[in-house]
Amino acid sequence: MFVAMLASTVVSSSLPKIIGDLGGTQAGYTWVVTSTLLATTVSTPIWGKLADLTNRKLLIQISLIVFVVGSGLAGLAQNTEMLIFFRVLQGLGAGGLTALVQVVMADIIPPRERGRYMGLLGAVMAVATVGGPLLGGVITDSAGWRWNFYIAVPFAIAAIIVLQKTLHIPTHKRKVTIDYLGAVLIAGGVSLLLIWVTLAGNQFEWGSLPSISMVVGAVLLLAAAVVTELKVKEPIIPMTLFTNRTFWLAVIASISVGVAMFGTSVFLSQYMQLARGKTPTESGLLTIPMIGGVLVSSVVIGQVISRTGKWKRYMVAGSILLTIGLALMGTIRYDTSFFLVFLFMFIMGAGVGMVMQNLVLIVQNAVDPRQIGTASASVAFFRSLGGTIGVSVMGAVLGSRITTLVTDGIVKLGIDPAQAGNLGDGGIPNLSTLPGPIRTLVESAYGEAVADVFLLAVPLAIISIVAISLLPNRTLGTKTSVEQIAETEAATLIAVSGAEVAGDTESQAEIDAELDAEERETEAAELQAASQAAPGEATERV
Repeated sequence: MFVAMLASTVVSSSLPKIIGDLGGTQAGYTWVVTSTLLATTVSTPIWGKLADLTNRKLLIQISLIVFVVGSGLAGLAQNTEMLIFFRVLQGLGAGGLTALVQVVMADIIPPRERGRYMGLLGAVMAVATVGGPLLGGVITDSAGWRWNFYIAVPFAIAAIIVLQKTLHIPTHKRKVTIDYLGAVLIAGGVSLLLIWVTLAGNQFEWGSLPSISMVVGAVLLLAAAVVTELKVKEPIIPMTLFTNRTFWLAVIASISVGVAMFGTSVFLSQYMQLARGKTPTESGLLTIPMIGGVLVSSVVIGQVISRTGKWKRYMVAGSILLTIGLALMGTIRYDTSFFLVFLFMFIMGAGVGMVMQNLVLIVQNAVDPRQIGTASASVAFFRSLGGTIGVSVMGAVLGSRITTLVTDGIVKLGIDPAQAGNLGDGGIPNLSTLPGPIRTLVESAYGEAVADVFLLAVPLAIISIVAISLLPNRTLGTKTSVEQIAETEAATLIAVSGAEVAGDTESQAEIDAELDAEERETEAAELQAASQAAPGEATERV
């Protein structure tokens, strides 16, 4: 997880410079981030399903390799389009890490103790998140931004070696049936929806024919995906999960958390550099208060949950803090006191830290242990989906607002917008080359526009308060998923033997219907041998 977070965040403070050097626009800036999130979103449930079907240790090592290869190739990009393409590959690996870290944790740690480790995982993410922009800023200001994409390689190699030597978990192999059609339909529907959100209002009007066509196409693809998931043997996202109240309420809450987590990290860098005139290094340093909030709240609350077994009150409090923090961030401007900005960031970060990892914890505690991989990945999927769509919407609104504010400001200064270069067309400006009045105008525009995008997330955060408040207050379990699966299998075998010895064919048929085909064949052979002996001996042998 440290590798994934570091490689993702190390470029965040450098993106304005990267896009400027590659000749990109605000739309390109948004898509460099969105492409990774999209690939992560689409691939996460597929990795999760594979985790339920095959070797989890091998999968997490493969995802690390894919991630690092994508990062290395991104460092060779010569234009925005190449960078976006390689960031997609990076996102595919990140999808595996996002899903599998949580699944492996469920294999080796029971829910009651998992809160503590979720807090530590949140701390690792916080360290990577704060260390990434700082390191990225230093590298960009010294060696150049391309080296940002190579920094995660040594950490990934170390992670692969450590996993190989120390991670020992059983593999519950089943007949692998991948839902390729469902994966394609989900990917197509989500991608088309995302492209529409990004382009509508800029490349074409919201109510135009292309806009309506894309919406209808996305809805049809997603509807077909739902139908497919209901029919196939091993769906990517089982629709039965949505009958679990804890699961679908956690999904709703995850969407708003995703918007807050991804959106703020992306646009805070723009605020610091383009509204406050800071360097990439300074931009990374100035985000420490938000990461500090995540670090403190995730570790402290994780420890408290493990010791007391109570989680709901802290998650409700976290969702309220998140909402307050987003609303306060909606008031910032280019000249707002840094003390206030830091305070608002800390409050928002504390809310994210109390909610984000614990949503996965309570879902893992509430679902069938044989579906933990799929359920964990699905929560991460919807969190990433919320973040991806959120960043796209925020980016579109930000670009539109900046264009409007800058153009209006230029007109008020008596300057022809046509003579203002790329300032009025969504380009990323270089503040150091602008004359004083124009620079102040641009900084003011970015300050106000970034605040507006934070306000967009407030309604979603309010919805998350309601969703978390309605979550069933289930007691955290004390056994790992491996232990739960073993108990379930043992109970099933005992029931099979009892029905066989008693001659209860009806019960036997019901139990057999729940067993996997391969397991049934093995057990049938054993029971056939046992049935030839005396009833008492048969029971003993089983």
